[in-house]
Amino acid sequence: VSFDIDEGEFTAIAGPSGSGKTTILNIAGCLDQPSFGKVIFDGKDIAGRSADQLADLRRHQLGFIFQTFNLIPVLDAYENVEFPLLMKGDLSPAERKEWIETILREVGLEEFMKRRPAELSGGQQQRVAIARALVKKPRLVLADEPTANLDSNTGREILTQMKELNRRYG
Repeated sequence: VSFDIDEGEFTAIAGPSGSGKTTILNIAGCLDQPSFGKVIFDGKDIAGRSADQLADLRRHQLGFIFQTFNLIPVLDAYENVEFPLLMKGDLSPAERKEWIETILREVGLEEFMKRRPAELSGGQQQRVAIARALVKKPRLVLADEPTANLDSNTGREILTQMKELNRRYG
């Protein structure tokens, strides 16, 4: 497999179950290493990078949206979105607060900021996951079947929202 994704591009990888879609995302997201070949990110081959260097790349350059949301159950929506920014550690508390509130407003969750995942619908949980992926302004967002656990109407709304956020933030 060989492909390029340009800055600001919205790309989908489609195929039957078991065809390797998740594997490609895991390799692109520096979670797995390819058996052979190269992964070039931002013009640089990631081969030979240490686990710490790959974690740093994920922390600063990549956003992930998972089909199972992977929200932290004991944290509310605001705290789930704040978590990657705390890990990144480059914003003041005031800057963090302003950006988290902005991104939660962008995904339509301003009134649900203090609710924990169990208190949110599936669509709302997925919007928290989207906000969490976007809050650190990553160069690349990888979404693994982001609508698989949602009804078809909510799934369409989520994809429409993701496309709009891509247009807005590149």
